[in-house]
Parts: sequence; structure tokens; C-alpha cells
Amino acid sequence: MFPRKENPAKPFRKALPQILAVTAKNLLVITYGMTLGLPSIAIPALQEKRNSTMNDGHPHDQLTLDEAQISIFSSLNLICVPIGCLLSGVLTQPFGRKRCMIFLNLPFIVAFLSFCYSSSVPMLYTALIISGLSGGLLEAPVLTYVAEITEPHLRGMLSATASMTTILGTVSQLLLGNFFTWRTVALIDLFFPVAAIVALCFVPESPHWLISKGRITAAEKALCWLRGWVEPDSVQSELSLLQKSHDQSLNRSSPTSSMYIMYMKRTFLIPFLIITMSYFIGHFGGMTVIQTYVVSIFEDLGAPIDKYFAAMLFGLVELAGALTCVGLIHYTGKRPLTMFSTVGCGICLFGVATCAYMGYGDASSKSQYSSFSTMLLLATAYLSHASIRLLPWIMIGEIYPAEIKGMASGASASVSYIFAFTANISYDTMIRYLSLHGTMYFYSAISLLGSLFLYYCLPETENRTLHEIENHFANKEHLFKKKISKTDILHRKDEKPEENEDESTEADCILETS
Repeated sequence: MFPRKENPAKPFRKALPQILAVTAKNLLVITYGMTLGLPSIAIPALQEKRNSTMNDGHPHDQLTLDEAQISIFSSLNLICVPIGCLLSGVLTQPFGRKRCMIFLNLPFIVAFLSFCYSSSVPMLYTALIISGLSGGLLEAPVLTYVAEITEPHLRGMLSATASMTTILGTVSQLLLGNFFTWRTVALIDLFFPVAAIVALCFVPESPHWLISKGRITAAEKALCWLRGWVEPDSVQSELSLLQKSHDQSLNRSSPTSSMYIMYMKRTFLIPFLIITMSYFIGHFGGMTVIQTYVVSIFEDLGAPIDKYFAAMLFGLVELAGALTCVGLIHYTGKRPLTMFSTVGCGICLFGVATCAYMGYGDASSKSQYSSFSTMLLLATAYLSHASIRLLPWIMIGEIYPAEIKGMASGASASVSYIFAFTANISYDTMIRYLSLHGTMYFYSAISLLGSLFLYYCLPETENRTLHEIENHFANKEHLFKKKISKTDILHRKDEKPEENEDESTEADCILETS
């Protein structure tokens, strides 16, 4: 018998199934984005005293909210998200990434139906609580699934689509709100979780998770599907590397040791520090607050722009920035794009603060600088979403060890929402004591100082395997010191896995830092 020849797929065919699997996952992510944008179009209608004339005769159109209820309605889902994030990892590991993603579409369906047919304030609150908890629960399975099914050279680009589709879901509500009532929009939104359930049924489970459960044959079939619908012989090298990595993880943790010991090791602590600081820079660098209070900030700067148009324009500019990140991250790497984003945001916010200072208390001076400050704010929205707002969400699924990836991803995601809530709630106090220009100077300083931290501490994980990334953070002596050129990266990408399997030298485990 002659040995069967391998049938490696062509580059496009090899990438296509990974793109399809990520797209199926993104239908769930865009659904979550819709739950974030729906309250924005519902609040104006719920504030109307006579909104029965605006809503096409719906039987529950007399429902209104007072100012206190509006405040709760605008933030209740965000408060619930961190709770879901902390529970996310607990469910992801035992039940699997794919199964969790399919199941999480069901509460979103219930939430949209509750929005549409709500006849009381408690029903509205219930819909927000369900959508907030579900949004938190999806973080770990969504983030780990993409990191575990994609090849290193595609991982960064495909991971960045998660934030992009979340923004797309939010912006879609603002666009649909111009043509339909908010209850009708909630019905239209039902299409996406249903479509996500159908699409996810046709994509495979994560091979990493299948191997962790001892299902080697199923993992082999999943790899064959994900690498271009190839024969099993073509994936044996990658499959053996995944098994080897899993066996090493089991050997590192003794059966008698508690799981909490894994969270005391540098393989968790250093990645968690980098992710936490990235979230801190992204949220306290100003963009979270500007996005939330965009209407009042434009008004304070004297910009002659309609509030609904401002919200829509901001969303479109953010989406453009996210598209830039998706398109460039594979070619530039994470570090250059992050430096461009954080330094650019710091400079733009410094300009906004200076314009606000020059026009402080003087209406004529304010109008003189309003156009320039408006352009700088829009530039900040673009630059922030070109990297720093997306960076931690891209890295969160790739820098934690496999055995704690689910729990660590959920914990990290909860930190993001806590920072977002803290940044928003502190804005009024900062404005009261620092004024608008002082607040913007503060945000500018966070962005610029954050760029220094990331310059010295952020490793370049683009085109690196998950095993190499984990070994990098486990290497205490050479952490962040060894440099690998772009030529080396391209050369490694062209090499076959079996050629590198026995050459795992120390240099192979150290990631590029500049």
C-alpha cells in the first residue's frame, strides 16, 4: 500500500471555513449589539407624553417612563453584563463553546419579544436584565472560540470582527429607528438570533475543547472542516501539536492541586495585567464617556449638529475605525496599530481640551473653535476604534492558558464593563471640578501615558501560535526582551508545522516587542 498523499487546501479555501465559522458566531455578537442600541431609540418615544400618536396604534403605546426610570432603563443592562461575564467561563468549559453560543440565542429572543410586547415598566426592566446577563455570558465562548479555531495569521483579523459587529448592531438600531418604531425594530431584530442558531449548527466545535474532553476523532473532523474540508492526513501535524500542548497543560497541574493555583502563576497574572491596563486605557482615555455623552459634549463645544445625527455619525465613524483595524492588523501587527491609536487619541483629545479652554465662558470664541473641536472628536472616535478599543477583545482569547481560558476571559471581560460603568458615572463629578477642558486634558494624559505602558509591555502576538504565546508568558528570564523580525515571522508562517515541532527553542517562544 502506498501512503495517502496529503491534500492541503489552497489559501482561500483554507481560510474560507474559518471565515464562515466566525461569521456564524458574529450573528450572535451583532444580536448583542442590537440590545445595546435598542434603548437609544426607545427612550425618546418612552419620554413622550403623547406617544400614542407615534407608534401606529400598538395596544401598549401608552407606556411612559419618568426621569428616574429613564436613568435606570439606560444603564440596567450594562450593570448586569459583568455578572454574566463572571459566570461565562464556568459554563463555557463543561458545555463547550458552540453549545453555549447556540443556547445563548434563546434568552435574546425572549428579550426582544419582551421589548416588543412590554406593557409595564417591570417588563422593560426584565428585557434589559435578560439581555445584559446574556451579553455577559457570551463573552467567554465567543472570544475563546475564535482564538481556538483560527490559524495564527488570521486570528487577529477575525478576532477584531467581534467588536466591529457589536458596533454594527448598535448602529443598525439608530438607522432602523429612523424608519420604524422601536417595537417594530425589536421584532425585526428577532431574525438575527434565529439565523445565528441555524448557522451555528453547521459549524464545528473548537478542536481545543474537543481534545480537552478526550474526543480526538471529533477534533480531527473539526480540523478537517476548518482547514478547507481536507482529508485527515492533512491535519495530523496540527492535531498532534494540540494534543501535545494539552498533555503539557495536564502535566503542569497536579491532580491534587486546586484550580485557583493556576490563577497565581505568571501565565495568568501578566496577561491579566496587560488586558486590564488595555481596558483601562480604552475606557478612561475618554472614548467611552464621549460616546455616552456625545450630545451634551457637542453642545458644550458649541458644535451646530443635531443630536440624532451626531449619534449616527459617531457610530459610523467608529465602525470605519473598526473596519480599519480588521483590514490592517494582519499586515501591521498589533503593536504599531496600537501606538498609532493611543498616541493619536491623546493628541486629538489634547486639541479638544485646548479648544474648550480657549472658548471657555466666551460664546464668540467657542463658535470660532467649534468646527475644529468637532473634527478632533470624530478623529478620536476613529482612532480609538482603529485599535485600543478593540485590542483587549482581540487578545483576550489568545493569551490565557487553555485550562483557564474560559474563566479568565469572563473575568477580564467583566473588568471592561466595570471600567465603562465607572468612567461614565465619574464624568459628572469630573466636569463639576475640572470643567470640560480639564476633563479632556485628563483623558489625553491617560491615552499618552497608556501608550508608553503598552510600548514596553505589549507583546506582538500576531502570527504566533497559542502554544508559543503561552510559553512566552511562562518564560520569566527573557520576558519581552527577544526580538523577532518581520522576515522571521513570514518565514515561520511558510514553514510546515512538522518542521517546527522538534525545534521549540527558547527563541521560538519569545514574541516580538517592537
